[in-house]
Amino acid sequence: MKKILVEPRDGSVVSCLSNILQTSAEEAFASSDTFKVGLSGGSLILLLAQSLPNIKTDWSRWNFFFCDERVVPFDSNDSTYGEYKSNLIGKIPITEDQFIKINPDLSAEDAAKDYIKKMSVFFPPDRVPCFDVLLLGLGPDGHICSLFPGHKLLNEASLWVCPINDSPKPPSSRITFTLPVINNAKKCIFAVTGSSKAEIIKRILQDKENLPAARVQPHNGELYWILDEAAAKFLGTA
Repeated sequence: MKKILVEPRDGSVVSCLSNILQTSAEEAFASSDTFKVGLSGGSLILLLAQSLPNIKTDWSRWNFFFCDERVVPFDSNDSTYGEYKSNLIGKIPITEDQFIKINPDLSAEDAAKDYIKKMSVFFPPDRVPCFDVLLLGLGPDGHICSLFPGHKLLNEASLWVCPINDSPKPPSSRITFTLPVINNAKKCIFAVTGSSKAEIIKRILQDKENLPAARVQPHNGELYWILDEAAAKFLGTA
């Protein structure tokens, strides 16, 4: 099920995202000890820094994973975990231990294998992980996670996490969730603001180009596109 929600301004996107996450956490706690969330980087970090403090929840039961991560030291400006650490810890009552992090000292190949092992603590190893929520960013070329247009990793069918050493966007070495994991989530959420994303939004949602973001189609879950009016300005036009 796909829902496209167009909000009048940035603040409404934040409020909508907060409400969906709070409801999702409550649903998860009804059947599980923990709420498992996949995070992406980029502009989503600042949106979440505004959204999450609004949520009333048992924060100790949240676990944060990374839909993709750059294989760089945590103190690098390119580290997605590093950005979340500086933007979230202290604003909401969570600890570093609640983030399931890569080992940045490994190669991308070994970091991907190690991340699968870390995920196996939380998910049965004999089936595809089912996240409660995946928060996905949208690149200007339509990429999601570190799955780029035309890249062979888009066809990966069995591995949960893959390395990439030829990312067209630096830094080149990363790990990324694969489409089978993404499309097995209970909820996938894009929260996108600003006119700079309006053209790629139109190409995905209206023109239905076969870009990575268009291939996010949860099998048994829900797909949300939360947009402000600027990001949605080309929708509904010829």
